[in-house]
Amino acid sequence: MIEDTLDRLSFMQLEPERALIIGPYAERLQLPKTCDVLCRDWIDEEQPIDGAPFDLIVSMGQLDTVNDLPGALLHARNALAPDGIFIAQMLGAGTLATLRRILLESDGERPAARIHPQIDNRAATGLLQRALFSKQVVDQYPLSVSYQSLEKLISDLRAQGLTNQLSDPPPPLTRTSLERALHAFEAAKDERGRVTERFEILTLTGWR
Repeated sequence: MIEDTLDRLSFMQLEPERALIIGPYAERLQLPKTCDVLCRDWIDEEQPIDGAPFDLIVSMGQLDTVNDLPGALLHARNALAPDGIFIAQMLGAGTLATLRRILLESDGERPAARIHPQIDNRAATGLLQRALFSKQVVDQYPLSVSYQSLEKLISDLRAQGLTNQLSDPPPPLTRTSLERALHAFEAAKDERGRVTERFEILTLTGWR
């Protein structure tokens, strides 16, 4: 996400005077030394943003877990200076499709909501329009990662803070459900003995 954002900024030849970078690795997004950069590991993006106005706001890996995405986008727009740019990198529809299927199989006849809702390109474009951005660009690129075990997949998600995102946590897997999940993971392995999971990364760009 950091590398992609830097590529986009260099292509636009943007030289902001004030910028807000939001995300767990915000300080790694290097901007020109002439720019006054405010980095935050996390902020409540469903509330008005302090310190406005900004010429650039970048949100990395945050917006896919908010309850009120339209409201969060509107707050971001309101925090921009005239002609300011907002860039958000987030996980979109199609992410963790294999894990979603495995968890549905493991729950049997009573599936629980274990992965938060996801949006696609079309929905993201519509949300930017609703938030009154003057121009909107949304694109998507996949990141494929292969795993030898379900435990490693879950461990990676936990290390990235991508578990326990739902406001109402689902019931824990029973021993029988866990056995079903492990069996489904084994059945999904390819000839290398690995399961490939995809992360669909959406990039939302909007201008005030």
